[in-house]
Amino acid sequence: MPRHPVRSVEAKKESGATVSDSLAERGQASPQRRPRHDPLQFIKANTRVAPVRSLPEIRLHSAHEATGLWRLAETDEDGSAAPPPYWAFPWAGGMALARHILDRPETVTGRRVLDLGAGSGLVAIAAAMAGASQVIAAEIDPYGVAALALNAAANGVAVAVVEGDLTTGPPPATDVVVAGDLFYERDLALRVTAFLDRCLSAGIDVLIGDPGRTYLPRARLRLLAEYVVPDVGEVEGNPAKPSAVFALEPDGA
Repeated sequence: MPRHPVRSVEAKKESGATVSDSLAERGQASPQRRPRHDPLQFIKANTRVAPVRSLPEIRLHSAHEATGLWRLAETDEDGSAAPPPYWAFPWAGGMALARHILDRPETVTGRRVLDLGAGSGLVAIAAAMAGASQVIAAEIDPYGVAALALNAAANGVAVAVVEGDLTTGPPPATDVVVAGDLFYERDLALRVTAFLDRCLSAGIDVLIGDPGRTYLPRARLRLLAEYVVPDVGEVEGNPAKPSAVFALEPDGA
């Protein structure tokens, strides 16, 4: 994997800095406002399509040493700034989930799958490759939505992309929900867990991929598999770390 232009997510959480901060520092982003980027064109111009480390079957538009992603830290002409480009990097939980699904396709074959907080779409793509009857990928970042479409096309699979926060409502009609790397912030973890509980109540299976971040609901998880994979911000040559795939059990089970 090429060297990433951002520090690791864990370091970011400890320091209070953001990925956008690091991108701005690296690129010396100007405080002047700029016209809004077209997400599709921006991703095509500033990423490279490359196989995912530990998942060579899947290729993604990813950041690289000469990436221009730091420009997302600049302010748009309307005063807004893009969210941090989490979609540009494979995350450990997502890689573990994708590896698990590809190695055990019966997990999703013939079933409807929702990838919650899909980011790059890595897990959604794996589910489609493994024979899921339908794959929905939900993402709130417009750049992530664009990356999802590009990555699905790059891998020749069909993924229905939904832009928006599904955690505020009832679960869609699906059989399996996969959630990778969504437990790094307290408020996010609470919203996600509440949504996943509604999924369980509706008879939907829930799989979680995570390397053991702070707000993971450990007491309710049943370990399915472990994988040694790199995490976001790690570079090739650094030792990879264990990440795991869990089934979420109902509260009080």
